[in-house]
Amino acid sequence: MEKYNILLVDDEEDNLALLYRTLRGSYNLERTTSPLKALEILKEKEFHLVISDHKMPEMDGVEFLKHVQIEHPTVMRILLTAYSDANILIDAINYAKIYRYIKKPYNPEELQLIVSSALEYYQLKFDNDQLIKDLKELFSGTIKAIMEALDAKDSYTSGRSKRITNYSILIAKQIGMTSIDTGKVELAGMLHDIGMIGVSDDILYKIDALTQEEYDEIKKHITYSVKILEDIKQLKDVVEIIKYHHEKHDGTGYPYGIKGDAIPLGARIIAISDAFDSIISDRAYRSSTNFDEALNRIKEGANTQFDPIVVKAFEECYPQIVQLVQNENTL
Repeated sequence: MEKYNILLVDDEEDNLALLYRTLRGSYNLERTTSPLKALEILKEKEFHLVISDHKMPEMDGVEFLKHVQIEHPTVMRILLTAYSDANILIDAINYAKIYRYIKKPYNPEELQLIVSSALEYYQLKFDNDQLIKDLKELFSGTIKAIMEALDAKDSYTSGRSKRITNYSILIAKQIGMTSIDTGKVELAGMLHDIGMIGVSDDILYKIDALTQEEYDEIKKHITYSVKILEDIKQLKDVVEIIKYHHEKHDGTGYPYGIKGDAIPLGARIIAISDAFDSIISDRAYRSSTNFDEALNRIKEGANTQFDPIVVKAFEECYPQIVQLVQNENTL
């Protein structure tokens, strides 16, 4: 990175000049005696660090740095103070989230070391944030590639994972799941049928109804899905949802035969979304069912195939789900 940009704020010109002389040469510096003016400057230009005096007439340094933290959270903050009141320092740390405070009068070499340390911390955080962003983009691209591979495997699944994901997000939000848990449901929806890649083409493309032996082979897609994804540690909770999305509320599902609350909530949500999309979709061996009939079949499955609480949430957001399908059909 080129020179870091530092904004210096002190209402006393002499103190501001001393601060400027101490740091000039190593950084791009701007200075002002007004914290209000400083807030305007921060809106116009990117800064990496703000160093502020404590006692100033327009606004004290703690209040000023609070504003900086709220409006420009990535900017590092240092407070210069002649006071050692514990409450003031606690406020500066808790509310302005300062990196350090420096006691006046300060040693110029000590100030330089603290500033250097603050900017190293800034750079480390910036690099980590960028790495996380890059990894998220890579992960998103990988998920997309997997979905495209699944769509290419079977025309029936084309777009299906996306639809099931969208239904599931609506249901999760209706139930009141946290954004983190909803995100897990979203990933599970996208990846829940990835194991179909391991199922024979002869079975997937069969026009006639499946035999029991062929249906048993289809069931193995759960095992295949788990094997494909289980070594990705970031997907641990997502795999748990995928693993159980064909279980039934009364314990008659597969592959483990668990029931009720033993089935993860995310899996119970995916189960209804999966069933609904299957009912309204055309297959080679049967025609699709209309939306309202599909809704009735889901409601009939409450307490047996499906969790009644999730069925209720599905029913409440049913109009939105129908609208999603209709919007897709008009594209």
